[in-house]
Amino acid sequence: MSAGDEPLLAALLETMDAALCAFDADGVVTHWNAEAVRVLGWTARDAVGRRGLAGWAVRSADADEIMGRLLGVMGGGGRQVHEFALVTRDGGRILVRAQTAAVHAPDGAAIGVYCAFSEVHAQIGLERSIALSDALFQDATWGVVLIDADLRPAVVNGCAARALASGRDSLLGRPLGELLDHGVAELEAALHHVLSEGAPTAPLDLWFTLRGDPEAVRHCWHSGFVRLGTPLGEEPVPLGVGWLFSDVTGARLADQEASRLRFRTNQLRRAANVAADCGGPMDAATAYVDYALAGFADHALLDLVGPAGKLVRAAGTPGGPGPCLPVSSAGIPVGYAEGHPALQALDRTGSVRTSCLPSHRTAPLRWPDGTVSALCSVLRSRARTLGVITFLRGSDRPSFDRADAAYCEDVAARVGAVLDTG
Repeated sequence: MSAGDEPLLAALLETMDAALCAFDADGVVTHWNAEAVRVLGWTARDAVGRRGLAGWAVRSADADEIMGRLLGVMGGGGRQVHEFALVTRDGGRILVRAQTAAVHAPDGAAIGVYCAFSEVHAQIGLERSIALSDALFQDATWGVVLIDADLRPAVVNGCAARALASGRDSLLGRPLGELLDHGVAELEAALHHVLSEGAPTAPLDLWFTLRGDPEAVRHCWHSGFVRLGTPLGEEPVPLGVGWLFSDVTGARLADQEASRLRFRTNQLRRAANVAADCGGPMDAATAYVDYALAGFADHALLDLVGPAGKLVRAAGTPGGPGPCLPVSSAGIPVGYAEGHPALQALDRTGSVRTSCLPSHRTAPLRWPDGTVSALCSVLRSRARTLGVITFLRGSDRPSFDRADAAYCEDVAARVGAVLDTG
């Protein structure tokens, strides 16, 4: 080493996070850095120049065995790890974990030993942190994604890669908008909040669809966030966000379905109470339709079988939001063309769903503008077909599903029953 390198070496030794001492081939202490002073209390003046550690940094009874282990690394290759007790300047004892390695001359001969050590408890804490990180990014059943300050994945574990339907390496560095479709704005807003304000006080349920999924399946991920900052800067600098999530789609869909079922059951019960006080069958029927509409559809049409076997409009909602109102005492023929969903429901004596209707098709079907999906169900009582009830939804609602069809059939059965009393 040149003379100009010595100040650099001294600066490096003094700023190390680990305590470090070095011995020459005879066991004389040659280096003792500031962290060693902090851990043991012995200063560099106390340590440098002493032969071995006996009588000051190590109990005399243990000195030969410890120094033999430390100096023994000169005769073997690689790095060795030891645990032993050292004595502090005030007489206390601490257990340290030390890594030792030989110092070699340019010709390859061993000329000394360096020993980096730290308190065992601190070392164990560090090892636990590293082990936890490794476990999260290898074996965790939660998805774990480390997102950098530019909101791009930097590290992804296996569970998260499977949830995102991609490989771990292929996800790295890609914008979140390339991975997620619906829900990406909410996720990015949460990440910005974590970077600027810190993590939310409680986990969040975020709904997503994956980019490129032809079926646009919705996923609910129960998500927690932690802000990652560097411990090495003078000012806290955010390095990114740790995003941990678990797929709870099944549980949340079950909760939604149970809540929807409770609401619809309550609506039918309330409608029955109102219908019981109505003066006539049509008033009772429209009461059921009004209560069924709430949270279910935008419009409703009630078509009854007329004397000639043709459907006539008996009641319906107006052009805008409003109650289902009778049209006239005689009814108005609807003139549905062959193949109309209402006529299909009559033929099948059941329910018919249709969706994704273009605007140019709603006028011939005699449905309001903006209708995107429809659900028709036949009205029956005492083995007789009385008509058809139709519920319509606009583009701001999802298409009708099987659960909606079952609810519509329940409503139709009640409407049919009250109409048959007239």
